[in-house]
Amino acid sequence: MRFKQRKQLDASEGDLTPMIDMTFQLIAFFMVLINFTEVEQDQRITLPASELAQPPDVPYDEPLTVQITKDETILFARDELEPDALLPALRREASIIRAYDKQLSDVTIIIRADETVRTGVVQDAISACQEAEFETFALRGKTSSEDTLILRE
Repeated sequence: MRFKQRKQLDASEGDLTPMIDMTFQLIAFFMVLINFTEVEQDQRITLPASELAQPPDVPYDEPLTVQITKDETILFARDELEPDALLPALRREASIIRAYDKQLSDVTIIIRADETVRTGVVQDAISACQEAEFETFALRGKTSSEDTLILRE
């Protein structure tokens, strides 16, 4: 009995084009969805250095960022405001938050002020936030390994 010799099948190669196309589509999709933390940071602001500055343990649930530049312009909700225009903007934001059935106590106001801004301007911004009934605040600074505490006798 004679057996036929089996034919060697060439290894078939799959077409990887659809898989590569899908990979690039997924990459583009996730790039659009990523929440960049740098979005709320303006490059015109140089944060003060402090050895006590620490990043938060967990991200804030409802952050609102108020930024104060060197020339004491306030950046809030993508607008450049004069210091006296901050309170009406905060009240408007508070009414929007309440419209979504959220509590103002859940919102954390993040204040980013340039290192050259007078302390009184930052205090005025905090007072405006308190007058708009916000309760929780976080001051931003950059971490420094140098001794930044000044002890006076």
